[in-house]
Amino acid sequence: MNTTVIIQARMGATRLPGKVLKRLGDKTVLTQVIRRVAACPQVNQIIVATTDSPQDDAIIQAVTASQIPYFRGSEQDVLARYYFAAKTWGVTETIVRVTADCPLFDPQLLTQMLDKFDPTTTDYLSNTMLRSYPQGLDAEIFTFATLERAFQQATEFYQREHVTPYIYQHPELFTLTDFIGQPDLSQHRWTLDTPEDFDLITKIYDALYPSTPLFTTAQILDLLTHQPEFIAINQHIRQKKLGE
Repeated sequence: MNTTVIIQARMGATRLPGKVLKRLGDKTVLTQVIRRVAACPQVNQIIVATTDSPQDDAIIQAVTASQIPYFRGSEQDVLARYYFAAKTWGVTETIVRVTADCPLFDPQLLTQMLDKFDPTTTDYLSNTMLRSYPQGLDAEIFTFATLERAFQQATEFYQREHVTPYIYQHPELFTLTDFIGQPDLSQHRWTLDTPEDFDLITKIYDALYPSTPLFTTAQILDLLTHQPEFIAINQHIRQKKLGE
């Protein structure tokens, strides 16, 4: 199975502009996400999909310096951006959607998910439909044929802005599989969307990254057990819903 991870990234986030190029340890957030994704041995290619807005020139400079393939496309129609990124780079098999606001991304989890994903029987597998993992460890896996059908048929704005809603909202068209973990860790918020999120993630990196650059989910949980005050930093943040 040939697997391509497409990481969407842009500078124009509303609640924390420029977040993907903020520093975590000795690298940017985006570079840390790329590094952690690349640690999954089943990943054959990584593409950064950003926008054609001038403010995202900085992202292009960053990924070019790292020799990472990239694609520039619509800022609002992210579904089209994914589709044309895949077409441009000759992707025909398995695609993983990851967003650049997940600097605690777990390559071990992605490996487990890819082990379960069978493109001959499943169109879409994710750990987001029924959430049991922390917000920020999100991964969605689908075939190129599934992406192409969504690109051709999705008409609602939110379906195109968020890439995959058309897929998981049409179980009559696609074979969907949930990836559920135990115990339920969905109460944790590890995504990067606000200054409070960045504060928490910075504290995690400061504690774990110097000695273990590819620190694990288990190590994060152990840290939070010993430093429970960290959890309260962003516990009050409400995740935006589709269409907001």
